[in-house]
Amino acid sequence: MRIIIDAMGGDNAPEEIVKGAVEAVREFGVSITLVGREDDVRACLKNNDAEGLNDKIRVVHASEIVSMEDDPTTVLRAKKDSSMAVALKLLKDGEGDACISAGSTGALLTGATLIVKRVNGIRRAALAPVLPNGGRGVMLIDCGANVDCTPEYLLQFAFMGSFYSKNILGCENPRVGLLNVGTEDTKGGTLQNETFEVLKKAAETGHINFIGNVEAKQVLFNTVDVVVTDGFAGNVMLKTIEGTAKFIMGNIKDILMANRRSKVAALIIKKHLEDFKKKVDPSEVGGTALLGISKPVIKAHGSSDARALKNAVLQAINCVNTDFASEIAKNIELMTISKTE
Repeated sequence: MRIIIDAMGGDNAPEEIVKGAVEAVREFGVSITLVGREDDVRACLKNNDAEGLNDKIRVVHASEIVSMEDDPTTVLRAKKDSSMAVALKLLKDGEGDACISAGSTGALLTGATLIVKRVNGIRRAALAPVLPNGGRGVMLIDCGANVDCTPEYLLQFAFMGSFYSKNILGCENPRVGLLNVGTEDTKGGTLQNETFEVLKKAAETGHINFIGNVEAKQVLFNTVDVVVTDGFAGNVMLKTIEGTAKFIMGNIKDILMANRRSKVAALIIKKHLEDFKKKVDPSEVGGTALLGISKPVIKAHGSSDARALKNAVLQAINCVNTDFASEIAKNIELMTISKTE
């Protein structure tokens, strides 16, 4: 198995990206293709004592870098020799089994759609992070790729999220909920009401375990395995959770460092705090899968360090091993409005 990595994408590229790739090779035994400015990448490999891994690590030169200031809808056409564009083309051409980038989310989504292509029949690819909930995690789909959605988009998101939860996260019968402003069947606007009926009909055929509407406050308490929503609401929810986690951790730190007594208390509960921090740390998951793309593409967090990148590689390996895109393709007929009415 070979994983293609955009070595120049992200806030900590290429140093942390290359370091994480080297750690992934050593820990998982996977082969890696690093795409980026060759001199910079090889310097990082040397810094990480990777000379003995030449049979596992390939470097492909790309002279340009996609920045966060670039227009995500046009940058890969304007910068055809960017590390992201070259990495995606290598995936398309079969020179690797999955692709990872910590670069611009919009550019990666656009590039994956135009270069690698969606699974035939999928209307829109979706960003689907796995959030901590005390168990396997809950998938949020979509979290920002599609601000304007139709009931059919959300139906497809529900199926793709359910397949991912079952095949990658190991959830036998994933509970699918529709994010809404209340749990009653009639809550929400036109999109939510129409989507509710579509998901309900899909559930009646036995193809999906739709449990109804869920409120945002329920999501992290292991009441649902897949949360379906449009990209606008999903992104607001995701950013709120991230901000709240940082706020809580920051305040806890301030409280525990306030005086000598509190510092003693901090030492006593240090292990529990570390466990809690690990639960809410996005580096533990490593990345967000772009569901609906014909080959595995993983969006790593923009601030990914080596540990996050290594975990993104593990996520990519799991996607390849389960042949997730084929699972979507096999069930595409169930994922249209006409087949569920």
